[in-house]
Amino acid sequence: MAFQTVFKRVEKKYLLDEQQYLALREKLKDYMTVDEYGETTICNIYYDTPEHILVRRSLEKPIYKEKLRVRSYGTPKPDGTVFVEVKKKYKGVVYKRRASMKLPDSDRFTKGIPVGTKDKQIENELLYFMKFYRGIAPAMYLSYERIALFGNEDPALRVTFDRNIIFREEDLRLESGSYGRTILPEGTRVMEIKITNAMPLWLAHMLDELKIFPASFSKYGSAYTLVCKDKLAAKENENTEKKDKVTNCA
Repeated sequence: MAFQTVFKRVEKKYLLDEQQYLALREKLKDYMTVDEYGETTICNIYYDTPEHILVRRSLEKPIYKEKLRVRSYGTPKPDGTVFVEVKKKYKGVVYKRRASMKLPDSDRFTKGIPVGTKDKQIENELLYFMKFYRGIAPAMYLSYERIALFGNEDPALRVTFDRNIIFREEDLRLESGSYGRTILPEGTRVMEIKITNAMPLWLAHMLDELKIFPASFSKYGSAYTLVCKDKLAAKENENTEKKDKVTNCA
C-alpha cells in the first residue's frame, strides 16, 4: 500500500479501557478490516521552539494549531525511510502534508537544508515552517503501538487504536528505539476515528451503546504536561529543603 503524502479529514479521539476496547473490536469485525501491517510501532520525534511554543499553544485549544514531527514505522535502520510532516488543525479539520526521505537526509532537512524529495511543493512548505519557527529543534521522542482498521465499504474510514504510549526528552533519535516513560495506565487505549465525510450511523450506534465518548487528548501535550508537573514538584521540594535548612540554622 502506497503511503499518502496529503491528508484532509476530521479526526475524533476517545479514551477506551480494556473492556470497551475488546467489546468494540468484536462489534467492528463485520464492518472493518485490520490493515496489512497489523500492529505497528509508530515512532516520532516532535520538534518545537526553545520556549515550546507549539505544544503550549496546542494545550490552549485554539481554533488553529500546527506541529512538526519526523515519523518512522518501526525503529528505522541507518538508511531507512522516514517521514517529515506538518500537521495542522483548523476548526476540527486536520490537514497533513509530509515528505518521505532517508533517515540521514532527514537529519539535514530538519536543519533547513533542501534534499530534493519527489514533491518539491511539500518540501518547500516544510522548509518554510522550520524557517518561520526560529530555533525549532527536536524536543521529544514519542512512540506507541498502533492497530489500524479501514472500512469494508468505505476504505477512507479509518479507526486506529494506540497503546503503550511512551516518551523521553533525551536521546532524541528514531534509530535509538522505543524506551522511556509511559503516559497512560496499562490497558488504556487512545482511539482515533478518521473520516472524510459524516460518521456512519452504525459506528455512532456502537459508540453510544458502549458509552464511548469523545475525549480531548494530545500525546505530545500530555507528555509535556507530565514533564512540567515533574519540574514544578522538584522546584517545590527544593524550596522546602531550603526552608528546612534555614529553620535548622535558626
